[in-house]
Amino acid sequence: MRFSAPLVRATLIRRYKRFLADVRFDDGTETTAHVANSGAMLGTAEPGMEVWLSPASNPERKLKWNWELVTVDGHLVGVNTAHPNLIVADSVAAGLISELAGYESIRREVKYGVNSRIDLLLEAPERPKCWVEVKNVHLKRGDWAEFPDAVTVRGAKHLAELTDRVLAGERAVMVYLIQREDCAGFRPAADIDPTYAKALAQAIRDGVEAICYTCRLSTGGIELGEPLGMDLSERI
Repeated sequence: MRFSAPLVRATLIRRYKRFLADVRFDDGTETTAHVANSGAMLGTAEPGMEVWLSPASNPERKLKWNWELVTVDGHLVGVNTAHPNLIVADSVAAGLISELAGYESIRREVKYGVNSRIDLLLEAPERPKCWVEVKNVHLKRGDWAEFPDAVTVRGAKHLAELTDRVLAGERAVMVYLIQREDCAGFRPAADIDPTYAKALAQAIRDGVEAICYTCRLSTGGIELGEPLGMDLSERI
């Protein structure tokens, strides 16, 4: 995925009301940028951090900038949660995710479950449907990438709905996409949301699959990186 326009560097002043961030450009001017991330953004939204912004595609929009990347300990980290679904969909179409290869049709945002939409539905003749839920990951603690960074009731609901698809004889896959390159493995953040960690462990026992990939990030774009090992135990 390439950014549609060059990113502009700024310094974070503060992030507030979840979707707003005040920033200062290198020339000293200040503005408010849109934050496409409803999570806690632990470790990625500290005042003084270097951030990278993209111009809004709609010139009529009130907020003229989108917060795309932040520099943490010398590494770029993606914070825009609108990108992972597109990155995974493009990677599946290009045959870059071996676990999801062999499907002829990729549909996005298909209704299923109870008032839910699956991120990707993969289909092919004489193969069970494959329901794919994509989760954005940017939290790092120690050497581990972790999800979630805040309690997510919807996350546990999605796991239950994926389990229902497995019980119906179909395939269900959780994809954890880590928008950073500096992690050695992935695990659920059981201390932040023990309910989600338990739900994930149960879903795996029931046949839901889980895979994890990093991203390669630059100020020009974000690409699928390498598969990463996982510890899916219920650590509390």
